[in-house]
Amino acid sequence: MKYDYCIIGGGILGLATAMTLLEHLPSAKVVVLEKEHGLAGHQSGRNSGVIHAGIYYAPGSLKAKLCRRGAQLTKRFCSEHGVPFDACGKLVVATNETERRRLQVLASRAAENQIHVTPLSAAELRSREPNIDGVAAIFVKETGIVDYGAVCKAMAGRIRDLGGSVELGVRVTGIQETATRVSIRSADREWEACRLVACAGLQSDRVARLAGLPIKHQIIPFRGEYYRLPASKKEVVRHLIYPVPDPELPFLGVHLTKMINGTVTVGPNAVLGFAREGYAKFSFDLNDVLEYARFPGFWRMMAANLQHGTSELRNSLIKDRYLAECQKYCPSLERNDLLPFESGIRAQAVLRDGSLVHDFLLVETRRMLHVCNAPSPAATSAIPIAEMITTKVTSK
Repeated sequence: MKYDYCIIGGGILGLATAMTLLEHLPSAKVVVLEKEHGLAGHQSGRNSGVIHAGIYYAPGSLKAKLCRRGAQLTKRFCSEHGVPFDACGKLVVATNETERRRLQVLASRAAENQIHVTPLSAAELRSREPNIDGVAAIFVKETGIVDYGAVCKAMAGRIRDLGGSVELGVRVTGIQETATRVSIRSADREWEACRLVACAGLQSDRVARLAGLPIKHQIIPFRGEYYRLPASKKEVVRHLIYPVPDPELPFLGVHLTKMINGTVTVGPNAVLGFAREGYAKFSFDLNDVLEYARFPGFWRMMAANLQHGTSELRNSLIKDRYLAECQKYCPSLERNDLLPFESGIRAQAVLRDGSLVHDFLLVETRRMLHVCNAPSPAATSAIPIAEMITTKVTSK
């Protein structure tokens, strides 16, 4: 079981990497190993399904460039492989004068990132979205929606068509790098590869440590809790509706999102998770909690974000508080409109000083590359990130 490239992780980034390697090196032997019995079981399949345009990121930054190109390539991939998507656009809505000023800064940033946005007055906003209140908005035409689980399925099909392998139900238990190869073990099997790429998401730090890497961060899980609106409210919005982000906070805030299947969701919030892969509301994994409780960066992060974290927790526990966040720009929503919907968990890399890693974090050795942090918009940017990874691992 010898391969040129072994990819750990059957989420969108691992699959995009395997696909890109095979497109660049058609004769290469490539295998993807995924511990679950299905693809995209975690972050890639449990998100809001947005194809981001890239308006939030620092002009000229790698994040901005990857997102802009990623949006184009994602839409192209979907068109070529029959994956439904909708370039419905989104509105970023300011509900007060402070947010109006932030909105102007955001519009300027979008222009520097070469993304066209249309400023809207309160009357123009109401004309486009009769159920949305705000003092101003910007319309981002390039934003779209897709089912990233369907994208992953199509990528896996493309990998197999190109001669690669995707193996499910494989939990990696050992990784050993030598001067000439990398050995990868599960409970009862072993693979050898010239190069290893690990895109393990919520388990990325553990996989890196399994490979003997002296990493200085840890993954802390953050739950993103969503509600869905009833079918009677699915026409409440025509576009995606986002609040103006607060630059002091690490997450974008609660928004209204049309899903590709016609559902409208409300969310997510961002609360500390007590299990890396426990999606039910009160999931708890003692080993996960003890692991981050022993990490000094966790306590420093909590201290630095105590006020925001407490607010998010209250919104999670008290439905009326969550509703109030939505009613700031969609006042017609009522408590009974917030119906249960599946949660997601975000893998957030945190350093020992308590700072959050907001950018991509890659750890490399001679024969391995570990993607230790791939924050949003990683799903949108998966194909250009895979191109970057391919360049790195094929140039050695």
